[in-house]
Amino acid sequence: QVHLVESGGGLVQPGGSLRLSCTVSGSTTSMYVVTWYRQAPEKQRELVALWGSGNMPHFGDFVKGRFTIAADNTNNMVHLQMNDLKPEDTAVYYCNLHEFWGQGTQVTVSA
Repeated sequence: QVHLVESGGGLVQPGGSLRLSCTVSGSTTSMYVVTWYRQAPEKQRELVALWGSGNMPHFGDFVKGRFTIAADNTNNMVHLQMNDLKPEDTAVYYCNLHEFWGQGTQVTVSA
């Protein structure tokens, strides 16, 4: 069983930054592929960023260079740094590893 916990969400003004963290624990702590998704109200869940051990990160088209993703293997964490946030980035952000999901963290971008 794998347990994922997201943190770092909150309210930020347009143009601001947030760093989301996904902490991985449980029987499988090898973080081969960790993915961040988001879901806005009445919209489908979409991929934000993917981190894969030994591979280049992959980002959704809408990111356009604003986000970075990095792993902290010592602490079994994956961080999503989000810069230049826009109101359309408002969503619940989820961490995913294999078939396991976290509970999500709310990101709200508003003046």
